[in-house]
Amino acid sequence: MNRFLIRSSLVALAAVLVMAPAFAKEDSGKTIATVNGKAIPKSRADALIAAQTAQGQADTPELQKAVREELIRREVLAQEAVKKGFDKNPLVRGEMELARQSVLINAYMQNYVKTHPISEDAIKKEYAAIKAQLGDKEYKARHILVGTEAEAKDIIAKLNKGEKFADLAKLSKDPGSKDRGGELGWAAPSSYVKPFADALVKLKKGHFTETPVKTDFGYHVIMLEDTRELKLPSLAEAKPKLVQRLQQQMVEKHVLDLRNKAKVD
Repeated sequence: MNRFLIRSSLVALAAVLVMAPAFAKEDSGKTIATVNGKAIPKSRADALIAAQTAQGQADTPELQKAVREELIRREVLAQEAVKKGFDKNPLVRGEMELARQSVLINAYMQNYVKTHPISEDAIKKEYAAIKAQLGDKEYKARHILVGTEAEAKDIIAKLNKGEKFADLAKLSKDPGSKDRGGELGWAAPSSYVKPFADALVKLKKGHFTETPVKTDFGYHVIMLEDTRELKLPSLAEAKPKLVQRLQQQMVEKHVLDLRNKAKVD
Protein backbone atom coordinates (compact mmCIF):
# COMPACT_ATOMS: atom_id res chain seq x y z
CA MET A 1 0.00 0.00 0.00
CA ASN A 2 1.18 3.52 -0.81
CA ARG A 3 2.16 5.13 2.47
CA PHE A 4 1.59 8.61 1.11
CA LEU A 5 -2.04 7.77 0.31
CA ILE A 6 -2.61 6.64 3.87
CA ARG A 7 -1.14 9.85 5.20
CA SER A 8 -3.20 12.10 2.95
CA SER A 9 -6.48 10.32 3.65
CA LEU A 10 -6.03 10.24 7.41
CA VAL A 11 -4.35 13.56 8.04
CA ALA A 12 -7.27 15.33 9.73
CA LEU A 13 -8.21 12.55 12.11
CA ALA A 14 -4.60 11.70 12.89
CA ALA A 15 -3.82 15.28 13.80
CA VAL A 16 -6.68 15.37 16.29
CA LEU A 17 -5.79 12.04 17.85
CA VAL A 18 -2.10 12.82 18.19
CA MET A 19 -2.86 16.06 20.01
CA ALA A 20 -5.77 14.63 22.01
CA PRO A 21 -3.88 14.27 25.33
CA ALA A 22 -3.85 18.05 25.61
CA PHE A 23 -7.61 17.93 26.08
CA ALA A 24 -8.67 14.51 27.32
CA LYS A 25 -7.39 11.20 28.67
CA GLU A 26 -6.93 8.27 26.32
CA ASP A 27 -6.95 4.58 27.09
CA SER A 28 -3.32 3.81 27.91
CA GLY A 29 -3.90 0.13 28.68
CA LYS A 30 -2.62 -0.96 25.27
CA THR A 31 0.00 0.77 23.19
CA ILE A 32 1.36 0.31 19.69
CA ALA A 33 4.68 2.07 20.25
CA THR A 34 6.62 4.32 22.62
CA VAL A 35 8.30 7.45 21.26
CA ASN A 36 10.90 9.13 23.49
CA GLY A 37 9.26 7.51 26.50
CA LYS A 38 5.72 8.51 25.52
CA ALA A 39 3.23 5.75 24.68
CA ILE A 40 0.96 5.88 21.66
CA PRO A 41 -2.39 4.34 22.68
CA LYS A 42 -3.73 1.55 20.51
CA SER A 43 -7.07 3.41 20.42
CA ARG A 44 -5.55 5.87 17.96
CA ALA A 45 -4.56 3.12 15.56
CA ASP A 46 -7.99 1.54 15.93
CA ALA A 47 -9.62 4.84 14.98
CA LEU A 48 -7.47 5.29 11.89
CA ILE A 49 -7.95 1.70 10.75
CA ALA A 50 -11.72 2.05 11.26
CA ALA A 51 -11.68 5.16 9.07
CA GLN A 52 -9.93 3.23 6.31
CA THR A 53 -12.09 0.11 6.49
CA ALA A 54 -15.21 2.31 6.39
CA GLN A 55 -14.01 3.43 2.95
CA GLY A 56 -13.60 -0.13 1.75
CA GLN A 57 -9.94 -0.74 2.63
CA ALA A 58 -9.16 -4.22 3.91
CA ASP A 59 -7.71 -4.49 7.43
CA THR A 60 -4.42 -6.15 6.55
CA PRO A 61 -1.06 -6.43 8.34
CA GLU A 62 0.24 -3.98 5.74
CA LEU A 63 -2.40 -1.41 6.69
CA GLN A 64 -1.72 -1.88 10.40
CA LYS A 65 2.01 -1.43 9.85
CA ALA A 66 1.47 1.71 7.76
CA VAL A 67 -0.88 3.20 10.36
CA ARG A 68 1.61 2.47 13.16
CA GLU A 69 4.39 4.18 11.21
CA GLU A 70 2.12 7.14 10.49
CA LEU A 71 1.27 7.62 14.16
CA ILE A 72 4.94 7.35 15.15
CA ARG A 73 5.84 9.98 12.59
CA ARG A 74 3.10 12.28 13.88
CA GLU A 75 4.06 11.71 17.51
CA VAL A 76 7.63 12.72 16.69
CA LEU A 77 6.39 15.89 15.02
CA ALA A 78 3.90 16.64 17.78
CA GLN A 79 6.57 16.30 20.46
CA GLU A 80 8.82 18.65 18.54
CA ALA A 81 5.98 21.16 18.20
CA VAL A 82 5.41 21.03 21.97
CA LYS A 83 9.14 21.61 22.58
CA LYS A 84 8.89 24.76 20.48
CA GLY A 85 5.89 25.94 22.51
CA PHE A 86 3.26 25.72 19.79
CA ASP A 87 0.86 24.03 22.21
CA LYS A 88 0.84 27.28 24.20
CA ASN A 89 -0.11 29.40 21.20
CA PRO A 90 -3.75 30.58 21.67
CA LEU A 91 -4.51 30.36 17.95
CA VAL A 92 -3.13 26.82 17.69
CA ARG A 93 -5.03 25.74 20.80
CA GLY A 94 -8.18 27.23 19.34
CA GLU A 95 -7.71 25.29 16.10
CA MET A 96 -7.02 22.10 18.07
CA GLU A 97 -10.21 22.54 20.06
CA LEU A 98 -12.24 23.14 16.90
CA ALA A 99 -10.78 19.96 15.38
CA ARG A 100 -11.63 18.01 18.54
CA GLN A 101 -15.18 19.37 18.45
CA SER A 102 -15.55 18.38 14.80
CA VAL A 103 -14.66 14.76 15.58
CA LEU A 104 -17.09 14.69 18.53
CA ILE A 105 -19.89 16.31 16.52
CA ASN A 106 -19.39 13.92 13.62
CA ALA A 107 -19.52 10.91 15.94
CA TYR A 108 -22.65 12.24 17.63
CA MET A 109 -24.43 12.95 14.34
CA GLN A 110 -23.57 9.55 12.90
CA ASN A 111 -24.97 7.90 16.01
CA TYR A 112 -28.10 10.09 15.91
CA VAL A 113 -28.82 9.13 12.31
CA LYS A 114 -28.13 5.46 13.09
CA THR A 115 -30.48 5.43 16.09
CA HIS A 116 -33.22 7.37 14.26
CA PRO A 117 -33.74 5.41 11.03
CA ILE A 118 -36.05 6.81 8.36
CA SER A 119 -39.22 4.73 8.16
CA GLU A 120 -40.54 3.24 4.93
CA ASP A 121 -43.77 5.20 5.41
CA ALA A 122 -41.82 8.47 5.61
CA ILE A 123 -39.94 7.60 2.41
CA LYS A 124 -43.17 6.77 0.55
CA LYS A 125 -44.81 9.96 1.82
CA GLU A 126 -41.87 12.10 0.67
CA TYR A 127 -41.86 10.40 -2.74
CA ALA A 128 -45.59 11.05 -3.15
CA ALA A 129 -45.19 14.69 -2.12
CA ILE A 130 -42.39 15.31 -4.62
CA LYS A 131 -44.31 13.52 -7.34
CA ALA A 132 -47.38 15.64 -6.69
CA GLN A 133 -45.32 18.82 -6.69
CA LEU A 134 -43.64 18.03 -10.00
CA GLY A 135 -46.86 16.95 -11.70
CA ASP A 136 -47.03 14.59 -14.67
CA LYS A 137 -45.81 16.84 -17.50
CA GLU A 138 -42.69 18.62 -18.65
CA TYR A 139 -42.85 21.79 -20.73
CA LYS A 140 -40.42 23.02 -23.37
CA ALA A 141 -40.64 26.80 -23.34
CA ARG A 142 -39.01 29.97 -24.58
CA HIS A 143 -39.20 33.38 -23.00
CA ILE A 144 -38.16 36.97 -23.46
CA LEU A 145 -37.50 38.97 -20.30
CA VAL A 146 -37.66 42.77 -20.36
CA GLY A 147 -37.73 45.48 -17.72
CA THR A 148 -41.07 47.17 -18.43
CA GLU A 149 -44.61 46.18 -19.34
CA ALA A 150 -44.49 48.51 -22.33
CA GLU A 151 -41.45 46.68 -23.73
CA ALA A 152 -43.19 43.34 -23.30
CA LYS A 153 -46.34 44.61 -25.04
CA ASP A 154 -44.24 45.89 -27.93
CA ILE A 155 -42.65 42.45 -28.34
CA ILE A 156 -46.07 40.78 -28.31
CA ALA A 157 -47.25 43.20 -31.01
CA LYS A 158 -44.24 42.33 -33.17
CA LEU A 159 -44.89 38.61 -32.70
CA ASN A 160 -48.49 39.10 -33.82
CA LYS A 161 -47.14 40.78 -36.95
CA GLY A 162 -45.09 37.71 -37.76
CA GLU A 163 -41.65 38.50 -36.37
CA LYS A 164 -39.74 35.47 -35.11
CA PHE A 165 -39.57 34.75 -31.40
CA ALA A 166 -35.91 33.71 -31.64
CA ASP A 167 -34.96 37.03 -33.25
CA LEU A 168 -36.81 39.10 -30.65
CA ALA A 169 -35.22 37.03 -27.87
CA LYS A 170 -32.01 38.97 -28.50
CA LEU A 171 -33.70 41.84 -26.62
CA SER A 172 -34.06 39.67 -23.50
CA LYS A 173 -32.41 40.56 -20.20
CA ASP A 174 -31.86 36.86 -19.46
CA PRO A 175 -28.21 36.15 -20.39
CA GLY A 176 -28.72 32.43 -20.05
CA SER A 177 -31.31 32.13 -22.82
CA LYS A 178 -31.17 35.25 -25.03
CA ASP A 179 -28.47 33.80 -27.29
CA ARG A 180 -30.45 30.56 -27.67
CA GLY A 181 -33.58 32.23 -28.97
CA GLY A 182 -35.03 32.39 -25.47
CA GLU A 183 -35.01 28.61 -25.13
CA LEU A 184 -35.34 27.27 -21.57
CA GLY A 185 -35.34 23.56 -22.35
CA TRP A 186 -37.51 20.91 -20.74
CA ALA A 187 -38.67 21.53 -17.17
CA ALA A 188 -41.58 20.89 -14.83
CA PRO A 189 -43.72 23.94 -13.97
CA SER A 190 -42.52 23.73 -10.38
CA SER A 191 -39.07 24.76 -11.64
CA TYR A 192 -40.37 28.25 -12.31
CA VAL A 193 -41.75 31.02 -10.10
CA LYS A 194 -45.52 30.79 -9.71
CA PRO A 195 -46.69 33.58 -12.08
CA PHE A 196 -44.47 32.16 -14.83
CA ALA A 197 -45.61 28.57 -14.20
CA ASP A 198 -49.30 29.55 -14.06
CA ALA A 199 -49.06 31.29 -17.43
CA LEU A 200 -47.04 28.48 -19.00
CA VAL A 201 -49.48 25.66 -18.20
CA LYS A 202 -52.36 27.62 -19.75
CA LEU A 203 -50.66 27.95 -23.13
CA LYS A 204 -51.31 25.77 -26.16
CA LYS A 205 -48.40 24.37 -28.18
CA GLY A 206 -46.92 26.97 -30.48
CA HIS A 207 -48.69 29.85 -28.74
CA PHE A 208 -47.26 32.72 -26.71
CA THR A 209 -48.69 34.84 -23.91
CA GLU A 210 -50.85 37.67 -25.25
CA THR A 211 -50.28 39.73 -22.11
CA PRO A 212 -46.98 40.30 -20.26
CA VAL A 213 -46.29 38.01 -17.30
CA LYS A 214 -44.90 39.91 -14.33
CA THR A 215 -42.47 38.29 -11.88
CA ASP A 216 -39.82 39.64 -9.52
CA PHE A 217 -37.38 39.43 -12.44
CA GLY A 218 -39.36 41.70 -14.75
CA TYR A 219 -41.90 41.14 -17.53
CA HIS A 220 -41.92 37.94 -19.58
CA VAL A 221 -43.29 36.95 -22.93
CA ILE A 222 -43.56 33.15 -22.88
CA MET A 223 -44.00 30.68 -25.72
CA LEU A 224 -44.78 26.99 -25.29
CA GLU A 225 -43.07 24.77 -27.82
CA ASP A 226 -44.05 21.31 -26.64
CA THR A 227 -45.09 19.10 -23.72
CA ARG A 228 -44.30 15.54 -22.79
CA GLU A 229 -44.94 13.07 -20.00
CA LEU A 230 -42.68 13.58 -17.02
CA LYS A 231 -40.76 10.39 -16.32
CA LEU A 232 -39.72 10.07 -12.71
CA PRO A 233 -37.44 7.41 -11.21
CA SER A 234 -39.25 4.63 -9.39
CA LEU A 235 -39.52 4.66 -5.62
CA ALA A 236 -36.80 2.01 -5.41
CA GLU A 237 -34.47 4.05 -7.65
CA ALA A 238 -35.12 7.28 -5.75
CA LYS A 239 -34.95 5.73 -2.27
CA PRO A 240 -31.23 6.43 -1.51
CA LYS A 241 -31.61 10.13 -2.31
CA LEU A 242 -34.92 10.32 -0.47
CA VAL A 243 -33.34 8.80 2.64
CA GLN A 244 -30.46 11.26 2.44
CA ARG A 245 -32.88 14.17 2.02
CA LEU A 246 -35.00 13.09 4.99
CA GLN A 247 -31.92 12.49 7.13
CA GLN A 248 -30.70 16.00 6.39
CA GLN A 249 -34.07 17.45 7.33
CA MET A 250 -34.14 15.38 10.52
CA VAL A 251 -30.63 16.47 11.54
CA GLU A 252 -31.35 20.13 10.79
CA LYS A 253 -34.47 19.99 12.95
CA HIS A 254 -32.59 18.26 15.76
CA VAL A 255 -29.82 20.86 15.71
CA LEU A 256 -32.40 23.67 15.69
CA ASP A 257 -34.23 22.10 18.65
CA LEU A 258 -30.99 21.82 20.62
CA ARG A 259 -30.09 25.41 19.75
CA ASN A 260 -33.48 26.68 20.87
CA LYS A 261 -33.23 24.80 24.18
CA ALA A 262 -29.69 26.00 24.90
CA LYS A 263 -29.19 28.80 27.42
CA VAL A 264 -27.01 31.38 25.71
CA ASP A 265 -25.90 34.44 27.70
